[in-house]
Amino acid sequence: MINTFECSFLVWPLTGSMNSARFFHKASILANGNILVAGGTPDGSYIALSSVEVYNPSTGLWTTTSNMNTARMLHTQVTLVNGNVLVAGGTSDGRSALSSVEAYNPSTGLWTTTGNMNTARYHHTASMLANGNILVAGGISDGGTGLSSADVYNPSTGFWTTTGTMNTARYSHTASIMANGYVLVAGGTIDGSTPLSSAEVYNPSTGRWITIDTMSTARYFHTASILANGNVLVAGGTTDGFTALSSAEVYNPSTGLWTTTSNMNTARMLHTQVTLENGNTLVTGGTAGGSIALSSAEVYDPSTGLWTTIDTMSIARFYHTVSILANGNVFVVGGSPDFISALNSAEVYG
Repeated sequence: MINTFECSFLVWPLTGSMNSARFFHKASILANGNILVAGGTPDGSYIALSSVEVYNPSTGLWTTTSNMNTARMLHTQVTLVNGNVLVAGGTSDGRSALSSVEAYNPSTGLWTTTGNMNTARYHHTASMLANGNILVAGGISDGGTGLSSADVYNPSTGFWTTTGTMNTARYSHTASIMANGYVLVAGGTIDGSTPLSSAEVYNPSTGRWITIDTMSTARYFHTASILANGNVLVAGGTTDGFTALSSAEVYNPSTGLWTTTSNMNTARMLHTQVTLENGNTLVTGGTAGGSIALSSAEVYDPSTGLWTTIDTMSIARFYHTVSILANGNVFVVGGSPDFISALNSAEVYG
């Protein structure tokens, strides 16, 4: 095993490998700074995993913890205010959507089922509202169609409440929590082939969605992150599911308008995007199209609007996860190099 201490001279040193290779999984930061990874699929069979493991940044090692009650992938995963981790929906077989929800308690290492969502869904988004409630929006239904419905989970009661319906059904979109507490949903697809340029904002006080200015480029399988000034950066994605985009644009909540910014150096979709402690934004991996993963990474500087290519990851990957560790380093884990096999490797940037 190669750990971060042995490879400190590398920009993307490998750290401990997961016990189970996986993609379509999710990762969450626990209150103690450890990383919880749950579910996913081990290969191109798209049969979901119930296994869960925890990464300790101090040791660089993974520890298995109790399995989820339901195997799932393409779900959502959010750390609640009380420190528990809520997992919602997903699919066990790549076809049927799940409505089941469960919560992980880091103190006991156990999962407990909680109230089901009102609508089964996968490829949806989940956002923590200012009051600690969780908004899930869109996704793919049990019948395989795009959803416009949204539900809100109250951790105090363990129940879901149907809230306002989005103006446009969508999945493979992004959801960003803005400084004013509103949730910005952008892009996605309604059927897996038609990209959306539309965007809308959810007002938690009224439970209503408001259609806003459309993006310059329709896209899905893209990424989004909040910049230090409160603007939202959207990057990459695809218009047809096959060819990736290099374009990027920025939403300004004060004006309600989108503005194009410089293109990424590498077109990519199915990548990850995260805002760094210095205010820059890092994108990693993905695919330019087809089933060959990228190892390239680049950084966006909001002050100049320019992208800079940095050292490549040790391993090419897409459908991986990214997390910011307590020390500010970037932690990338899992994913797939080819849609057929899964990766158990993890690496750190910083």
